[in-house]
Amino acid sequence: MSEEIVNKVAKSGLVNIDLAEYAPQNEHAEFDLKDLLWQELVLKEKDFRAFVKDHDWSQYEQKNVAIYCSVDAIVPDWAFMLVASALAPFASRTYVGTPQEMVSVLFNERISKIDPEEFRDTRIVVKGCGDVKIPTSAFVELVNKLQPVVKSIMYGEPCSTVPVFKRPKA
Repeated sequence: MSEEIVNKVAKSGLVNIDLAEYAPQNEHAEFDLKDLLWQELVLKEKDFRAFVKDHDWSQYEQKNVAIYCSVDAIVPDWAFMLVASALAPFASRTYVGTPQEMVSVLFNERISKIDPEEFRDTRIVVKGCGDVKIPTSAFVELVNKLQPVVKSIMYGEPCSTVPVFKRPKA
């Protein structure tokens, strides 16, 4: 009485996409200008330049670095430029924005390299949860990239999906 077990998900023709595979590969770091402001309000150029000159920038070796200011202060553009210039020999990439914004940009850059033709007329299931925190912008970027060519996009796991998009029948 042994019945053959049939994997209905495998036979369904669904294509699974795990956005964790598009996660940035380099380690991340952040550089908050807040600690270099006088009373968290004003940047003193002489002190700032001295810090940039004496700081050990090698700790950012091969890292993606987010340069930002976590307090509401007016920081001149040249300050960000100076930090980016000091990081250039060490960091893999530098970004102006919060660490979360940087991760979104990195995810979106990798998603933008997807060839949508590889998914033409397929039914997509975008994995909903996992060990890697996926920014919401990455899910939206994937929809923007694939919706013009796929039959459908679903979110979740193949056994329990939430419909996102279904191409109307012609």
